[in-house]
Amino acid sequence: MKNVMHLWLPDRHLGVAATLSHADELIGQVANLLFDYQTQPGGVVGLVEVPAGPFSQTVVERVAPIPRKIPLLVADALVALRAALEHVLFTEVEFLDGSPLDETAAKLVDMPASDTYEKFQEWQKKRAKKGPPSLRAGSELVRRIEGLQPFHRRSDPRMHPLARLALHTNHTKHRTPAITAVRIAAMYQDDQPPRSIRDLAPRPENPLCVGDVIAQISMGAQVPMTLFPTVGINRPGTARWPVLIQELDEISHWVRTRAVPRLVTGMEPPEPALPTRYEIAVGHENERRAMAGGSATSAAERHNQRLRAASVRADLAETISRMNGSPSARQVTAWLAQLTDEEVLDRMARLKATTHDFALMQRNYEVMKGLRDEAQTFARDGGPAAAGTG
Repeated sequence: MKNVMHLWLPDRHLGVAATLSHADELIGQVANLLFDYQTQPGGVVGLVEVPAGPFSQTVVERVAPIPRKIPLLVADALVALRAALEHVLFTEVEFLDGSPLDETAAKLVDMPASDTYEKFQEWQKKRAKKGPPSLRAGSELVRRIEGLQPFHRRSDPRMHPLARLALHTNHTKHRTPAITAVRIAAMYQDDQPPRSIRDLAPRPENPLCVGDVIAQISMGAQVPMTLFPTVGINRPGTARWPVLIQELDEISHWVRTRAVPRLVTGMEPPEPALPTRYEIAVGHENERRAMAGGSATSAAERHNQRLRAASVRADLAETISRMNGSPSARQVTAWLAQLTDEEVLDRMARLKATTHDFALMQRNYEVMKGLRDEAQTFARDGGPAAAGTG
């Protein structure tokens, strides 16, 4: 984001960029805990085969407990995102009205999340007499607010990012922090791998519990399965358990790229978008320059990249160490470990460019030979001492 000064954002609203950055940092802390949780030794889920007449059932024997810090951080991140909207709205009201608000008017400044037009009208009526002039029906600011309301989503207003944000934060303020649980995002038989996880049919959003039967086959049959456990978050008052990091990402993306710009400018989101994160732990003489040096990659995107890279490292380590003339498995693993996630995924992309199925990777001899040679060079130039070659 070099040399991008975000001229569409007035100085009075510079603070919202820091609030959004803080929210992304909190989501990053959630992601770090999720990564450690999802990659822990022994896995998140323990399974056991149980006879059931002519069948063998795969039953959940153990579910690793989720660290309590995760839902607390999730709640903090969602509250920060809602604060970003409320702070922008309050600042804009005072600017448009030309003076600080008295106590009565200040209490009437809030961001509604109306799933029907009738509810939005009720919100306006409550501000008709004692509300700030800029929040009365027909004003420019009310037009901006109205354009962001969930009732514009005709298929299901409750799925609108603002509706979800209000639902989560209202529950957090008055009841308990976010409720999280393990669920299976996807699963498939190893002898029928999909071309992509996206090709798999979506699974029910049910929390996984000890004793759950997740598969059943004929007694004596051998059908290896691959599971993708994830952590879901409950949408309060519903039976929905969407993937936690995805829920955070969708809401934060909407707040940063749609809601804040529309509240500030009243127009379609201008370019460039605000950074997902910039350095806010130090003071800046030039805040805009600091923002311009920020990141355009969200914490959720970094998390997904990290998970993909971890999976690729494991697959490449196993494949390369089996090749003739390869260094030891330990040395190959060490070579892959010192590569960045971007470098690991780049090497995987080379393979996917010529083979569309991970199981066919070894046939791509030239690419695999090049990766093996990289591992050999690393081992020769100072990697861990050899424990024999593969």
